[in-house]
Amino acid sequence: MTTHAGPQQRREWVLNAVERYEAPLVRFARRLVGDEHTARDIVQHAFLRLCDQSPEELEDRMAQWLFAVCRNRAVDYLRSRQRAATTGEAELPCCPSKEPDPAAVAERHDLVEQIGRLIAELPSGQREAISLWAEGLAYREIASILQTTEGNVRVLMHRAIKRLRQHPVAQRLGAGSLPAGSRRAEDAASEVRK
Repeated sequence: MTTHAGPQQRREWVLNAVERYEAPLVRFARRLVGDEHTARDIVQHAFLRLCDQSPEELEDRMAQWLFAVCRNRAVDYLRSRQRAATTGEAELPCCPSKEPDPAAVAERHDLVEQIGRLIAELPSGQREAISLWAEGLAYREIASILQTTEGNVRVLMHRAIKRLRQHPVAQRLGAGSLPAGSRRAEDAASEVRK
């Protein structure tokens, strides 16, 4: 995109970003704040901030920038909520499914809830690293979002996976399949060992 992008080009740029990143950002924000509506407000804030950015400034780091803005807004929200002292720990959001097979939906929902509770018990740095990683971001991108080093992200991931595997609930579920039954957990664990 050129430096002198017209309003229509900027509009298309923002709409493309919304189409590509809205769902992953909402999932990430929901994991951080535990509430669908608040997560959507946080993501909306990120896209409003994107409207003020120059496409040339963000170039190849749009995902990192959007996730960082969401994370910062979620942290601000959690701090203000803590200051208000209205509630204790945030409950995990319920993720109702609209799949036609009720038995499969119930089983998947139960598994997702159990894994979500396990992830929610992780220290915040580990929880954020796992959440970003689950959205498909590379360690380098996660490091940029969390404002830390790639080595530290590897340590956070290693510790998170280790903690998840050692949890009694995870052992009952079959710890080899955590998190979320993906091969990425094994890849991450072996990568950390290198």
